[in-house]
Amino acid sequence: MAYQERHNWWSDGWINVVAWRERHIGERTFVVLLSLLVGIICGFAAQLLKYLIHTIAHALTAHFSATTVNWLNLVYPVVGIFIVTLFLKYIVKENISHGVTKVLYAISRRKSRLKKKNMYASLVASSITIGFGGSVGAEGPIVFTGAAIGSNIGKAFRMSPRILMLLVGCGAAAGIAGIFRAPIAGMLFTLEVLMIDLTGATVMPLLISSISGATVAYVLEGYNAEFFFSQSEPFLIRNIPYTLLLGIFCGLISLYFTKVMFMMETMFKKLNNQALRICIGGVIMAGLIFIIPPLYGEGYEAINQLLEGDYSKIVEGTFFYFDREHVWLIAGFIGAIILTKAFATSATNGAGGVGGTFAPSLFVGAMCGFLFAFVFNIIFDGAGISNKNFTLLGMAGVMSGVMHAPLMAIFLTAEMTGGYDLFLPLLIVSTLSYMTIKMFLPYSIYTMRLAKEGDLLTHEKDKAVLTILKVENVIEKDFKSVHPDMTLKQVVDIIAKSNRNLFPVIDDEGMLMGVVLLDDIRNIMFRTDLYKKMTVSRFMSSAPARIEIDMPMDEVMRTFDKTHAWNLPVVHNGKYVGFVSKSKIFNSYRRVLKHYSDE
Repeated sequence: MAYQERHNWWSDGWINVVAWRERHIGERTFVVLLSLLVGIICGFAAQLLKYLIHTIAHALTAHFSATTVNWLNLVYPVVGIFIVTLFLKYIVKENISHGVTKVLYAISRRKSRLKKKNMYASLVASSITIGFGGSVGAEGPIVFTGAAIGSNIGKAFRMSPRILMLLVGCGAAAGIAGIFRAPIAGMLFTLEVLMIDLTGATVMPLLISSISGATVAYVLEGYNAEFFFSQSEPFLIRNIPYTLLLGIFCGLISLYFTKVMFMMETMFKKLNNQALRICIGGVIMAGLIFIIPPLYGEGYEAINQLLEGDYSKIVEGTFFYFDREHVWLIAGFIGAIILTKAFATSATNGAGGVGGTFAPSLFVGAMCGFLFAFVFNIIFDGAGISNKNFTLLGMAGVMSGVMHAPLMAIFLTAEMTGGYDLFLPLLIVSTLSYMTIKMFLPYSIYTMRLAKEGDLLTHEKDKAVLTILKVENVIEKDFKSVHPDMTLKQVVDIIAKSNRNLFPVIDDEGMLMGVVLLDDIRNIMFRTDLYKKMTVSRFMSSAPARIEIDMPMDEVMRTFDKTHAWNLPVVHNGKYVGFVSKSKIFNSYRRVLKHYSDE
């Protein structure tokens, strides 16, 4: 009883707070304040995630030897997956993998509403997954966490779906900015990946959230770049042809990475037994990490080694340690890293781990850029290509291709490394990589799943509005139905009571058999001699098409265009539900377009 009273007191008090805000603070001003709050909270969440990952990883690997093979690499990743599986099954009770995709789905299908437990679930699960060696990144989970924080803060203040969408973007931007200390990249992530429009109403909240998230990181970690990079070798104009080739190479590697990820994801989806998924994924992941230790965790240490120019450390703790001066062995080993990283990442997620593809794409990009320069310098003695510079360029190239986000890749790489002096080659590599993969895959690794199901919100207003509209919201159910055995007299009596000229024909089980059009029976409906002789089954006609209740709205509009109909029946597994009219869709379209375009 006391708990109920406290709950009611709190609930009533909060309602008063929200009401006071609505009376005294305008929406635009309040959104700016909320974006600041979201940014600060997400900045701390990002720092907490990094702290947990590094603490767990350090506790497990501090004693690892650099000169001998570490057998615990076979054990740690599987143990981490097992712990995460128990956490998700018994505490979260929800699949939270593919965090960025889930955010995109929430924006398009759930009016930007995310559950409260999403504010901590990914943070806990990914810190265990990565800390124990899972070959994934922390950025996808922090995007999911940040988006959930923004969504739930917005819901607490009863904000509209349009504002919730913006706050989801603010949370995601602050998460990226906080974990990478890259505020510009954080904002660009929401524009290119989450596809939130940059307008007068969105630019300031997104900037404020990104800057506040990054500021928290700078205060707690110091004003340093995420990766140490010192440009000791200037970029030479004569290296531009190599830069062009690197961009194409990164695009092709991005294509390979994406294809392998989806192939493995499809394979794991077919495994209905969780224990079997853990076993298969664990064997693949642990086996690869054991043979190729740089695949352990996020791989940031290996990236730093390449950016510092000390590539010989890549083979530390492997079977190849004593041959580290053999240049072709180094090249082959790094090539193996590039080819196997996608398998290790997808096996981690497929087995039940929680992690993103940001870090893996950066990791593969760094390896690609280094391998490209390294091999060209071996083959063409004196080519003069900087291994360090091309390592950085490769990071932007593969990220651009995998995520279909060239601007974000450019600024993220520059902000993480401080490599602003390489801005021109960054532009070249990132753009060419994006153009290359775009010829083969129209969607990014995040959006492909939703695009196939018609749930993808895009920058194109027409497609975005059609994605938001759902068939179930525009169904009209005031059509009077008739039965196949009804006589003409019974139909005429129904027509007299209806203000429609269309009547669905339904059998005893509710299945749609056809339709009766008033125009088709106008010539016989007043012939009383036929009233008892003619039945509905003799003069009904087939519907020009049927709309399934879960059909995407753009497909519904294509069906209207093909049939030239104005009304079409809606069915669910063959059972009649109602009708959808072109005029109702147009009215809803205009209303939603105005709502989401309102600044």
